[in-house]
Order: sequence, then C-alpha cells, then structure tokens
Amino acid sequence: MTVKAILDQKGRDVFTVGPDITVADAGKELSKQRIGAVVVVDAGNRIRGIVSERDIVRAVADKGPSVLNEAVSTVMTENVSVCHEEDTVNQLMEMMTRGRFRHVPVETDGKLGGMVSIGDVVRMRIEQVEREAEEMKAYIAS
Repeated sequence: MTVKAILDQKGRDVFTVGPDITVADAGKELSKQRIGAVVVVDAGNRIRGIVSERDIVRAVADKGPSVLNEAVSTVMTENVSVCHEEDTVNQLMEMMTRGRFRHVPVETDGKLGGMVSIGDVVRMRIEQVEREAEEMKAYIAS
C-alpha cells in the first residue's frame, strides 16, 4: 500500500495559505476548514512550511496573544518532513511516529501534490486488514 493509493482514494486537494497571512487568520481557516494543519506555499505552489493547531497554541503560550497579528511564517515549521507517492504506508507511519506529527505533505516534482493525515493512514490500514481477513475467510471456506 502506497501514499499514491491513499491520494487516489481521498483526493489531492489541499487547503493552503501564503506566508503573509496572519496567525489569527490561519487559525480561523483551520477551524473553518475543519483541519488540523495547513501547508504554507509560495506563489509557485512550493512548500515553505506547515502550521498546525499545536504550532499556534505554542506560539500564543510563548509570545502571548499579540502573536496572532504576526505573519504565519513566524510560527510555521519551516523544515517540513514530506513524503512522496511511491512511499509505503509503513514508511509513512514510521515517519509520523518518529516525528510525532499527524500531517505530512506529499511532494511531487518539488511542489505540493497532496496531504496525508494520520486518520487517512489509519483508515487505509484498517481497510487493508479487513480485506486480508475476508480473503483468509474465503480461503479457509474453500
């Protein structure tokens, strides 16, 4: 099972923001879109960073509420761990576990090509296990 299989099922659309949007507006968009992280991209759709709910909470805790008026680029994670469509789900799970993050942008030809969340990974893994169990039942019954 690969990242491509996840994207083929869920789609490749990703909500993004530019680096100059305020932290407050990024938080509003996370809430409005009902997502946990947003990818920060430049005009060429190249990944420049990622901002999660956790990043915003930490920034407010460290700098106070005035940080909400700053550009999201001041609180985003700049060294973004990315995956690629040919990566396996097992590789992705290992990356997410090791890095302790729940969202991984998919990079395609140097640009944002999708986003995978831990929920996507868990859903695909459950489907795979259920499919294997059904195949075993069918094999045993035959």
